[in-house]
This record gives sequence, C-alpha cells and structure tokens, in this order.
Amino acid sequence: MEFRTESDFLGEKKIPADALWGIHTLRAVENFPISGRKVHSELIHAFGEVKLACAQMNNELGFWNSAEKASAIEKACLEMSSGLLDKHILVDALQGGAGTSTNMNINEVIANRALQILGKKPGNYGFISPLDDINLHQSTNDTYPTALKIAAIRLLRGLEQKVLELQEAFQKKEKEFAHIVKIGRTQFQDAVLTTLGREMGAFAEAFNRDRWRIYKCEERLRVVNLGGTAIGTGLGAPKQFIFRVVDRLRENTNIGLARSENLIDTTQNTDVFVEVSGILKAHASNLLKISNDLRLLSSGPDAGFGEINLPQKQAGSSIMPGKINPVIPEAVAQVAIQVAGNDQIIFQACSSGNLELNQFMPLIADTLLESISILKNACNIFAIHCITEITANEKVCKKNVENSTATITALIPKIGYKNADKIVQRAQKEHLSIKESALKSGLITSSEFEELITPEAVCRLGNEFRNTLTTR
Repeated sequence: MEFRTESDFLGEKKIPADALWGIHTLRAVENFPISGRKVHSELIHAFGEVKLACAQMNNELGFWNSAEKASAIEKACLEMSSGLLDKHILVDALQGGAGTSTNMNINEVIANRALQILGKKPGNYGFISPLDDINLHQSTNDTYPTALKIAAIRLLRGLEQKVLELQEAFQKKEKEFAHIVKIGRTQFQDAVLTTLGREMGAFAEAFNRDRWRIYKCEERLRVVNLGGTAIGTGLGAPKQFIFRVVDRLRENTNIGLARSENLIDTTQNTDVFVEVSGILKAHASNLLKISNDLRLLSSGPDAGFGEINLPQKQAGSSIMPGKINPVIPEAVAQVAIQVAGNDQIIFQACSSGNLELNQFMPLIADTLLESISILKNACNIFAIHCITEITANEKVCKKNVENSTATITALIPKIGYKNADKIVQRAQKEHLSIKESALKSGLITSSEFEELITPEAVCRLGNEFRNTLTTR
C-alpha cells in the first residue's frame, strides 16, 4: 500500500495515499474507539449543506481566486450532502473536543474529494486545504450545532409524518369499532360501559397532540449560530460573511433558518435540545402507555381480556407450541423506554456545558438523533404491522357487558341506584349475569336493557333529564 505523509501540531502520520480522510481523522479514530457507532448519516449530510453555504459565501466574497477551485469545493460539498461520501466519515459518534473530530473529518474529505475532482492527488493541501479553505471563516463551535439542528429538523419532519399515519390508523379503527360496546376499566377494575371505537379514538387523539408538539419543534431549532465561529463573537470571519451565510443556508435547505440575535448565547447554551427531547419523551410516554394497553386488551387468548386480536407476526416460544406474543407493541415499548433514558442523557449533557461552549455536543447529537430516528421507525411499524391489522372479539366484549357489574351503571337512569344495587347483589348471590338478574327483577324489560347499552346510549354525553324516577 502506498502512503502519503501528513503533519499537524503534534507531528506526522502516514495516511493511505488514496484516502479522502487525513491526519486529524486518523488521530480521532485512534483516540476514540468508544461506541463503534458512526456519526449519524443525517448529521453528515447536514454538515455538507453547512459547508456548501460557507463555500458559496467565501467564493462570492472573493476569497478564492480560482473559479475552478471554488466549483470543485462546491461539488464536493454537494456530494457530502447527498450521502455519496458517508463511507469516508470514520470517526466514532462519541468523541472529545465538542465535535472537532467530526468537523475535521468532514473538512478533510471535502478537501480531498475536491482535489480528486480537479485531477489532483489527495493530500495536496497547498492547493485546497481542509483548514484554510473548507473551514474558512468557521469553527466546529458554530458549524456542528448548526448541522445538528438541520439534521434534527429533517428527521422531525419524517417523524411527524409517521405520527400522523399512526393517528390515522387509530382513527380508522375508531370508525370500524364504533358499534362495539365494551367494559371500560379504571384501576384494572370494571367501571362503566364504553365502546371499542371510543377507546381507539382516545389513542388517536393522544397522537394528534404528539404530532402538533413535534411540528412546533422546528420553530425552536431553526435559530442557528453559524457565523459566530469560536464563542459567538464572529472572531476571524468578515462581517459580510456573518450576516449573509445563514441566508444562503436557508435558501439551499428550504428550512426557515435564522441567524441568532445573540450568537454568544446560542453558542454556549443548548437548552433547546433539552426542550425538544422533552417533547420526544412526551410522545414516547404515549407510545409506551398505548402499546401496553393493546397488550393488555389482547391478552389471552383464552385466559386474558381477549377483547381484541393483534396480528400474529412470529412464533412466540421455542418451548410452548402455539404461543404468539405481541411483538410489535413490545418493540415499540422498548423504543419508548430508550427515548426516556436518552432524555436524561440529553439533560445531563446540555446542563454540563461550561462557560462559552458545550463540550458534550457529540453526545447530545448522537442521542437526540437516535431518539428521533427510532421513534420514527417505531411509529412506522406500529401503524403498518399492528394497528391496521387489529380485529375485535365482539363476542367477548358482548359477554363481558352482560356479565359485568359495570353494566349496571347504565341502568341507573331507568331504575335508580338502590334498585341497581339490589340487582348486583342478586346476581352475585344466585350466580346470574347482570342481564339475567335485571330481567328477573321485573324493573326493566329485555328491550329496555338492550337500549340502555347501545353504542349511542353509552357514548351519549350525559343522560336525558328526568323529574322523577317512577321505579323508585
């Protein structure tokens, strides 16, 4: 293998001659063999867009005297943003230095790819330099958080769409199951009657709130500190670059980005990521609660609630024949738990930054982007492989309604509380269903009983006003 020699402040290193990465990347690979995870691809692509906007502004402001050079750099940035150079980003997702290793890996790959475009060999930094050209008028401290916000916005848009699809899947089940009366439960005990459709509709409404919260996250993330360089003072960057580079980035990305009015604040404080993570955790809490509810409602099939059937996706046991587990809700629940844990990590990392910079940006980025990504995937499989295929056990629901003491509450407007109490006592004493006991009491007819437990009756908001109850 042929090598080239590169040098930095610490000395020299041999680099494979055709490698697009350089000495800074190699040192980071040697220093941080930590997680085994690469930098999130969306962060890499967003970095390419940031570098492109900076390159375009530097070219417009006349900092390069070669149109050919500028064109090659811009083309390399476009390749980075398009995902064509992902395999050359080698640094670990977790690293010291506030993200400098990622920034330098990006800079080196863009510089060497631009050299290739011009027909030159990688490492010819006298013509195109990772630092003097690709990082011109920039710092890790403004490019990294800006790229993170772009990546997060893009992923959040995808998550919002999947939450919408999940909401719509539940809304379809709300209509499909609207006619099925069932037992409503509180504290795991029979309570009053409801419908399976109403239950599904409440799940849909929870995800509707999630969707709106996630949509609003973009407003919190769109303010960036690009142009602030090291600590937000813009040191080393010309004023025209500082005032115009975010405008160019906004045009390129079609995201409503805005330069922060206080670049120092936006460079040192990362509370916006805590806020967004909290919204993700709220969504995770709904996923966890609802996935567990579905597992409970489908429990059995013979000795549990058994009111709904979840789709059968795979064999559930290597020892128990015929056992099928609710694997999709289980997977979704695990994602929700992971996101809740990630939220604590983000809180710790964001609140542990010191003075003018948060040195834990790589951890914030890796954790936040993971949360958004796995939530998107969880919502997708939840809707497609679970919710759309749920069926109802109408016979089980009907049997529960006729036998449960919860049904008696629906009769109270007709027969009064004391009479209803007597019917429950008789049912328990004589081992009758509530319906059988009610009919034996002579206080209500079979048709009246059925009318009081129709979907319309149990879903009606309140009861019709009666001056007297003739049965009292």
